[in-house]
Amino acid sequence: MTTLYGLADLTIGAGENVARLRLFEGPLDLSFKHCAITSDFVAEFVALRYRASRSLHREVRHNVGYLTNELIENAVKFRRGGEILVEASIEANTFRTKVSNFIDRATAQRFQHLLSEITTGDPGELLIERIEANATSASMSDSGLGLLTLMSDYGAHFAWVFGSREHDSKIPLETYASIAVPDISN
Repeated sequence: MTTLYGLADLTIGAGENVARLRLFEGPLDLSFKHCAITSDFVAEFVALRYRASRSLHREVRHNVGYLTNELIENAVKFRRGGEILVEASIEANTFRTKVSNFIDRATAQRFQHLLSEITTGDPGELLIERIEANATSASMSDSGLGLLTLMSDYGAHFAWVFGSREHDSKIPLETYASIAVPDISN
């Protein structure tokens, strides 16, 4: 059975204007350097339409880059082998992205537990609680701080779909996200 956390509306197709990037597992291995390079590319690609305004270009590039980097880093950090697919689109005043990867069952269970906590309360309050909890704890790897920061400070919306079938003991995970960007059609 497929399991959904977050906003179901985000999982509906992003239309025809989707850019797709595949990060392949290989001899160089996927690392955080690849996350930064890929998210910078996506951010610059999206921000190009705002180049007439230096401040809008900078804001959109930063916001899209931060969101994309967080999702790709999580995919790299928690993946169970295989490639990572990054899809991005922009329509009117919304940037949407989807990051797909595979995780193992234990990671899926931990992440579902985390999501059940961070998707039920106020993101701003939960962010403060997590920051305080992490100040006294040695482990921050599964804290959800990045996602909560995006929800609280950037107004990001999320959905996560955990696949129902395991492939070689790997569970498919799709992470969907959206943030508002300025509408330049006016």
